[in-house]
Parts: sequence; C-alpha cells; structure tokens
Amino acid sequence: MKILVINAGSSSLKYQLIDTENNKMLAKGLCERVGSKDSYIKHGADKDERIFAQYMADHEEALAVVFDALCHSERSTIHSINEIDAIGHRIVHGGNYFDSSVLITPDVIKKIESLCTLAPLHNPPALKCINVCQSMAPDMPQVAVFDTSFFQSLPPSAYMYPLPYELCEKHQIRKYGAHGTSHRYIAQRCAALMEQPIEDLKIITCHLGNGCSISAVDHGIAVDTSMGFTPLDGLMMGTRCGAIDPAIIPFLEEAEDLTPPQINELMNKKSGLLGVSGISNDMRDVRKGAEEGNERAVLAYEMYAHSIRKYLGQYLVEMAGCDAIVLTAGVGENCDRMRRIVFAGLQPLGIILDQEKNRRDYHGKERFISRDDSPVKIIVIPTNEEFMIAQDTLSIVSNLKK
Repeated sequence: MKILVINAGSSSLKYQLIDTENNKMLAKGLCERVGSKDSYIKHGADKDERIFAQYMADHEEALAVVFDALCHSERSTIHSINEIDAIGHRIVHGGNYFDSSVLITPDVIKKIESLCTLAPLHNPPALKCINVCQSMAPDMPQVAVFDTSFFQSLPPSAYMYPLPYELCEKHQIRKYGAHGTSHRYIAQRCAALMEQPIEDLKIITCHLGNGCSISAVDHGIAVDTSMGFTPLDGLMMGTRCGAIDPAIIPFLEEAEDLTPPQINELMNKKSGLLGVSGISNDMRDVRKGAEEGNERAVLAYEMYAHSIRKYLGQYLVEMAGCDAIVLTAGVGENCDRMRRIVFAGLQPLGIILDQEKNRRDYHGKERFISRDDSPVKIIVIPTNEEFMIAQDTLSIVSNLKK
C-alpha cells in the first residue's frame, strides 16, 4: 500500500510517500516558508534531493506543488494521485476526543476544528490540507494521527492542574502533551534495541529540538510528560520559555503594558534560547556563541541543560527508576556537548555516559552511548513520526477493507 504522510506546520509542509509493503520511503520533501515570497520546495529521496524556488501563497498551493512533484517531476515515483492508497495526517491537538488515530470523517473534522484555539499554529493548516486532499481525491481514505493521543493514558494526578475543578471541567483545561507520535516511536524502538518487551521497561523519552518535551513511559504506558495544556509548558526551547512562574504574566502585562496576545507571542516566539542568548533559536548558533565566550550564549546553553536535568530527576522519582533514557530530534541526536552536560555526574543514579561513544558522529543512526556497565542505558534514536503515521494509516485502512 502506498501511503502519503502529510505534516503541516504553520509555514511549512513536510511529506513522505511510503510503500508499506516493504517500509520503503519512495519520496519525501519539504515546502518551506509557505506564504512568503521566499518559499521553496525540497523534493527527492536522500542524495537525490533537489531544491526549487516556488511561490506558495498558502497550504492549498503548497499541496498542489507537492502532488505535481510526486507525479510529474523528473524524480516522480508515481504517475497519478490515484496510485496513492491513503493519506495520513499529523494532527497536533486531539484534545480529549481522541486516544488513538482515526479515520477522518465530517465529525472528526468538526472536532479538530473546535481545538484550533489550543493549537493555533498547527491545527488550522492541517485542516486546510485535509480539505484540499478531499477535494482532489474525494474517495481516498484519510487518517488523523494525533500528537496528544499517546498521553490520554496519563492518570488524573498527572494531567490535572491545581486550579478550581469547575473551571478545568468547563474549559477542558488539563495536560495534553505533544510530540506523542515521536515519543511512542522511540519508546518502541528502545524496547526493540534492548531486546525486551516494552511492557517490562521503564523508559524516559527525550524529544529535544527547537520544540522540546520529555515523557515518562512506564511499561509501555505514558504516565507523565513535560508539555501541558499547550506546547508552551515544560522545557526551555528554541523560542518558547517553557515552565515559568505564572505570576510573571500579569506582572509583565502591567509593567510593560502588554496585551494577552502580546504576552503569548513573547513567550512562544521571543523567549527560550533566542530570548536568553540574543543570538538565535538554533542550538548550533548558541553553542558557537558559547564557545566564543558570549556570556548570554553560555547562560542559555546551561539553562537548557538544567531544564532537561530537572525533568529527568522528576521522572526517575515518579517511576522509581528507569531502564533507559532515549534522545531524539536535532539537539538530542546531534549535540554531543549538550548530552555530556546533561549526564555529567549522574553515575550514582546508575546513568553512566561513555564519553568516546558520545563523541562519535553516527548521523542518523540508532546507537547506545552509555557505558557497557551502565545500569541505565542511554540510547540515541532518530525519530520517525512519518513511519508511525503510515503504520497507523495502514492499520485503519486495512480494517476498512475487511
């Protein structure tokens, strides 16, 4: 079965065409800066990737460009949209409605739409892509795979906030989490690499990129996660502040005469690594600044590591220990110095980093970076959300045909 996986961001659109018969990626690409005059598309597979300048006013135009690249470019792997069997969409927020992936129906669309206020940067473009796909291929099954569904298993003591209960009920205020598809994938791969059933393991999964989250997965079930009601909570991130004293918000509103939307933008887009360093939201740039002696870059680097260590400690206590810590995404996979700082001095907790393994550059490869005698294994696993979305889509569509 050929499945097209679509991941729509606020100004981007990632896609992969996957043949589930052999789990082969046939094509992939990225439409970047959608809505800007500088928009472009990267299309191809691995070393055959090419970049083309292409104006895309919105996600509707971006999808048209994607289908054209898939069917009519010199590197096309299909000749018609009709060769695609199903489409799987990454949906950031499923609220309390969805604890698993679902076939997209009018009712599902309505529920995703109602959650746009909780994921204003991601749910609206995802909806637009769903609608465009329906108009271009009305008979093709589409599946929604939710970032939040993995965390519907959290116990009330972990997902509730200590606010008046009636307000939480009225406004559906609770911890929803994010990056669930990534956490689910790397937890499953961790169990496979350790050659043990996931039901026998306690795993801390760390998705560390421009957006960051850490989750506690106890015997295959998510029991806590760092992102909360929105993806703003938890760890310090590229442009997001993460967890702060909530009293800072009304203080800044009054002291700086800021409106709630301005405060929201400040916390989501002007904080984190960018806000502290004054350099960039990109860890590579911040690391370079720190190595050159920029004090604010050094501070940002150390704060980022500190926030990770706090959540590692919290989840170690919550699960009464762990068997493995898994790292993924841009920083988790590629920044050896950050990993060294995060795991420094944790030998008494049974977490022993192998400095030589940590330094080796195995870009894009799964690997153990803990010492052989470390009771807790440290594993780098490149995430593959597209694979999970394709597998969920395959499962749901296959059941339709039974």
